[in-house]
Amino acid sequence: MLQQIHDRAKGWFAWLIIILISVPFALWGIQSYLGGGSEPVVALVNGHEITERNLDQRVQSARVQLRERLGATYDSAQFDDKRLRREVLDEMIRETLLTDVAARMGLRVSDQDLRGRIMAEPAFQRDGRFDPAAYEQILKYQGLSPSMFEAQQRQEIVGSQLVRAVVGSELVTHTEREQYQRLVSQQRELAWLRVPVSRFLTDEPIDDQAINAYYEANAARFEVTEQVKLDYLVLDVAALAARISVAEEDIRRVYDANQARFGQPERRRVRHILLTVPLDADAAAAAAVLAEITGVRKRIADGEAFDVVAKAVSKDPGSASQGGSLGEIEKGIMDPAFEQLAFALPVGEVSEPVRSRFGYHLIEVEFITPAAVKAFAEVQEQLRGEVAKQKAEALFYDLGERLPNLVYEASDSLAPAAKELGLEVAHSDWIGRQGGEGVLGQPKVTAAAFSDEVLNQHRNSDLIEPEKDILQAVVLRVVDHREASARPLAEVRDEIVADLRNARAKKAAAEAAASRAQKLRGGADWAAVAGDSKVEERALVGRTDPKVPASVRTVAFTLPVPPAGGASVGTATLEDGDAAILRVTKVEDGKVEPAPKPGTPDQAAMLVQLMGRQAYDAVLKDMQQRAKIERRTPAVREGV
Repeated sequence: MLQQIHDRAKGWFAWLIIILISVPFALWGIQSYLGGGSEPVVALVNGHEITERNLDQRVQSARVQLRERLGATYDSAQFDDKRLRREVLDEMIRETLLTDVAARMGLRVSDQDLRGRIMAEPAFQRDGRFDPAAYEQILKYQGLSPSMFEAQQRQEIVGSQLVRAVVGSELVTHTEREQYQRLVSQQRELAWLRVPVSRFLTDEPIDDQAINAYYEANAARFEVTEQVKLDYLVLDVAALAARISVAEEDIRRVYDANQARFGQPERRRVRHILLTVPLDADAAAAAAVLAEITGVRKRIADGEAFDVVAKAVSKDPGSASQGGSLGEIEKGIMDPAFEQLAFALPVGEVSEPVRSRFGYHLIEVEFITPAAVKAFAEVQEQLRGEVAKQKAEALFYDLGERLPNLVYEASDSLAPAAKELGLEVAHSDWIGRQGGEGVLGQPKVTAAAFSDEVLNQHRNSDLIEPEKDILQAVVLRVVDHREASARPLAEVRDEIVADLRNARAKKAAAEAAASRAQKLRGGADWAAVAGDSKVEERALVGRTDPKVPASVRTVAFTLPVPPAGGASVGTATLEDGDAAILRVTKVEDGKVEPAPKPGTPDQAAMLVQLMGRQAYDAVLKDMQQRAKIERRTPAVREGV
């Protein structure tokens, strides 16, 4: 066949073949140029593209940062992917807009500034110095090349230049500073009382229409999340060790091989007398001290008590007051010359003078505790646990190598692997994506349970190691699954009725509080309005006084300054739902401090930051309104 084509592929026939082959290739090439091979764009900002690949990289980087920031508490299930992508895209749009505006303003970043920022990043440092290997490894993990990362950094720096320019442009006048001090430290005299919701709770029936409307409006509250039931096998060193029987000869063998470990060295209770000799003393000075301590030794030999003489003449501030006692010592802790003599002396004999780096000593040994080895019976149980743990660790690694193959070969059940390895299949109750108890609460285990391979393809999981520093491993499979669903109305009806009655009572309490407050504004007596309610009175309270509920403080500091001899009245809702009535009878402005010297911390600096932030938010909002921003990803556009 091929030979026939070769023979006939000449002249007009050959050209026909070439044309027929060229047409589809040409059309394919045109299609690629028309956009079939272009990279998807998720947003346009003043004509600048944000590609899907860039968004994916930033989302991955955000996940890495969250994982590093939260450490062991990080749980990927807590961070909804769509929401995270929306937030990251919003941030990228802001950055792109800032970069575009900054570029049109002529702002630039020097290579030196960029290099300094990267080298100062702690994540890229080892032992306090920039590590190129760590830099490349982290970027590789995030799916970035150095050039891509440096371009991102340039963009961020340029954007931050604009932010600093706006924020740094704010100034606080002398009048504004004084007004800020008066307000931030202002105190108000107030009294308040509680109007409890419990007084308005009734058993009055709730109509079905209200119950149905509440049920429909709060459908998410009554939803049962997606759940699974699991079979699982756990390899755990502690559990394996409890199963292991350790022979006494094994324990004896470890004991005999570790005599030094269980030995107790010789210890001596000693006391001394020290006459110091400076390190730079000449021979004559040292000889004078030696003569003096020799005289001291003669006094003891003539019958004076060692401890009495030590208290009188010893220059060791730590032991002189204790009659020279150093307590019990072991070899290896004292000055070599001192130690050598102390461990050679018999009990009760005063040594000849010995010189250490501190000076001349007289030493007396009071008591000797001989070297000894702990009896086997004394350490037997300790060694039993250690041997069992060692064997359990060896068994753990052996089973850990065999288990993945067994659950892979029989991917539809854990029973064969359990039987082969002598393990017991455990069964869970229903658990959601937030996890269950014990090992089933570990994020890695929960993620595996809800993975596509385990949940949808009904396979055994791979071997999971829930925690880094604990010898524990898990394999699991899903044996039952139920989708998220709403609890039926009949099941939650009583809850809804209780909520509606409570809401009705809260409304009644708020209306009662508002009615009493109106009476107070009309001139009613505070005591008459309070009735039998307990009145809480505070002479003067600040904006953050913890003795007053936050909602009461908030209302109190928004009420107008009361007239002389009068009061400003308001109402608030407390955290538990109760209503409150309050009145402010006096206002004292905060003290105005003189402006500090330049470079000295100033309370008003916070005001500068607040005003700068407000100015920046206003500028950013204006830029966003003027910019042409187009989001192109429907999944991201939802909820934006």
